[in-house]
Amino acid sequence: MVTNVHSPLAERLAGVEEVECVTPDLNGVMRGKVMTGEGFLSGRRLQLARGVLLQCIMGGYPPARFYGADDGDLVLVAEPGQVHRLPWSERPRALAICDAQELDGRPSGLSTRGLLRHVLERYAEHGWKPVVATELEFFVLAHNGDPHRPFEPPPGLDGRREVGFSAFSVSSNNGLRPFFEEVYRTMAAFGMLRDTFMHEMGVSQFEINFLHGDPLLLADQTFLFKHLLKEVALKHGVQVVCMAKPLAHTPGSSMHIHQSVVTVEGGENIFSDANGEPAAAFRHFIGGQQAAMADFTALFAPNVNSYQRLCHPYASPNNACWSHDNRAAGLRIPASSPVARRVENRLPGADANPYLAIAASLAAGLHGLERRVEPSEPIQGEFEAPDELLLPCTLHAALERLKRSDLARELFGKEFIDGYIATKTMELSSFFDEITPWERRILASQV
Repeated sequence: MVTNVHSPLAERLAGVEEVECVTPDLNGVMRGKVMTGEGFLSGRRLQLARGVLLQCIMGGYPPARFYGADDGDLVLVAEPGQVHRLPWSERPRALAICDAQELDGRPSGLSTRGLLRHVLERYAEHGWKPVVATELEFFVLAHNGDPHRPFEPPPGLDGRREVGFSAFSVSSNNGLRPFFEEVYRTMAAFGMLRDTFMHEMGVSQFEINFLHGDPLLLADQTFLFKHLLKEVALKHGVQVVCMAKPLAHTPGSSMHIHQSVVTVEGGENIFSDANGEPAAAFRHFIGGQQAAMADFTALFAPNVNSYQRLCHPYASPNNACWSHDNRAAGLRIPASSPVARRVENRLPGADANPYLAIAASLAAGLHGLERRVEPSEPIQGEFEAPDELLLPCTLHAALERLKRSDLARELFGKEFIDGYIATKTMELSSFFDEITPWERRILASQV
C-alpha cells in the first residue's frame, strides 16, 4: 500500500472513497475486499482467508487440508502499476490488483499470479524473458435471467437479432457501437493498449487482440478487461459471456496465447538464429509444449463447458500437433519475420484463468528448453491427429491426467495442484447433481 500522501498514486486517488483490492482465485475470478481510500493510502495491512483462492466457481470450498487446517490469512499487496480509478463508477472508486502473500512475506503457493511470477523468475535465471500476447473472444448477448433458455444476441438497430455468422463484419446494425466506444474509453483510462478488434465467427461474438509484452502485464490486462466488459455491459443493457461455449452449433470462445522468448540483454528472439532461420530453442520450446499439453489440459480448459468447445471444434483443436499457419493444430506457428517468430497455443478457452493459462504454457515451453525436448514432425493441410497427440476430451479425463502428472507438481507445486484438483472435482460433482434437458427429452421416453 502507499504511505506517502504526496505520491503520484495518492494524487491519482484523490477523492476516491473506496478501493476494490482484488486478486485472482484459481478460476481467475476477482476475490478480495473493499477498503476505504484513506486506509489504502495509509498502508493499512489487508488480509484475506487462504481458502478464498480455492473457492469453487459455484461457491463452497474443498476440505481445509488443501489450504491449511487453520484456514489462516494471506496478505494482499497492491501492484502499484495496477491501481485504477473506475470510469464506470458514479462515485469516486478505484480497483487495485494485488499479489497474495503469506504472512511472512513469501508468495502464496495457491496464488495463480504468484505462480506466473515464479515461472518468469525461472526464465530470468537463464537470461531470458518471455513475451506474450493474448487474443480473447467473447459474446455480447441480450440479458437472460432464465438459465433454462438459450442465450440470444441483442436486438439490432432494425429491431432484428443477428442470425448466421457475421465474421469480420464492421456493420453497426447490431447497435453495439455505443457499448464498444465506452469499452475503448475505459481501456484508455486503464492504460490498456489494444491491437485489433473484430467480429468473430459466432453470432454476436467478438475478439480483441492485445499488444504483445510482459506476460504478467498481459495477464493483468486480460483479467481486468474481462471485468470491465461485464461492468460496461451492465450500463448498456447487454450481457457479456466469456464461457467457452455459450451457444450450440456455434464456434466457442478462445484465449489464444502467442509466445516468444527474448534475451534479457539485447532483446534478441531466441527462436531465430543469426541467419533468421528457426533455432534449436524454437524446436525445444514446441517440444516442451507438446510434452505437457495433455497433463495441463485441465489448466487450459478448466470447466465442464470448456470441452463443449474442444470436442465440437470450429478451429478449436484438441490436439498437441504443431503446424505452420494451420488453425487445426493446437500449436500454430503464425507467418512472421524472424524477429517476431512465435508459438501460438490455441488450446485455452476464454473461460481460463489468464494467469494460470499463461504460466502453464510458458512453464511447458521452459521444460522443453531446459530438457532439450524435440517436437514431432509438423503437420500441414487436413490431418488426423495421432493418438499420442490427442488431448483429454472431458473434465474428468483431464483431471485424472493432471492427478498423475509429476511434471505439474514439479512446476507448480504439490499444494497448488492438489488444491486445484480438489476444487475442480467438487465443481464436476456439482454439475452431475443436475439432470439436463437433453436427458429428460431423449432418455426418458427412449430407454
